[in-house]
Formats: sequence, C-alpha cells, structure tokens
Amino acid sequence: MGNADIRRLDREIQKTNRKLEAVRNEETWPLTSAERRAVLAALAGGSYRFARGKSTDRADRRLESIHQSVQTRLIAELTALQSERQRLVTEAAQAKAAKKSSGWW
Repeated sequence: MGNADIRRLDREIQKTNRKLEAVRNEETWPLTSAERRAVLAALAGGSYRFARGKSTDRADRRLESIHQSVQTRLIAELTALQSERQRLVTEAAQAKAAKKSSGWW
C-alpha cells in the first residue's frame, strides 16, 4: 500500500513541477479556467489600449500578478505533495522497522 501511494505522489509531484515550469515560461495550459479568463481579459484590455496608442501598464501589471498568483498556487500544491510524500515514507520506514524488530531472533 505504501509504495504505491509514494509512486502516485511522485507522479503528481513531477506533474506539478512541469506545470510550474510551464507557468514560468508564460504558457497557459496549466492555468485554471478562471485564471485563463483573467489573462484573456487583461490581454484584451491591453490590446485595446495599445490600439488606441495609450499605455498598457495596467494590463502588464495585471498579467504579472496573475502569473505570480498561479506560481504561488502551484508552489503551495507542490509543498503539500512533498510533505505528504515525506509522511508516507516515514510511516513505511517505521512499519518496516517494527516488522524487523518483531522477529523471533
């Protein structure tokens, strides 16, 4: 049971790392639908202002804050997965030690 759970968590950790790297490269596939809508709204507002010859600072700040919040969310997920993996590894080690020490020798 323990090793299967650890392998599952390892896969989830790798997937979350890939998502985090994609967000750092400003890719949109790891974003949730709400985050995608916010990015598209900021891009639309910025392009409208750009077409009118005005400053796009507000849209740029909005995009940057969205990317920061997505990174924060993914880092929190990654931390939670890693702490859960560590807990499972510790439990498995304790169970193995208890099984070894209960031998008849």
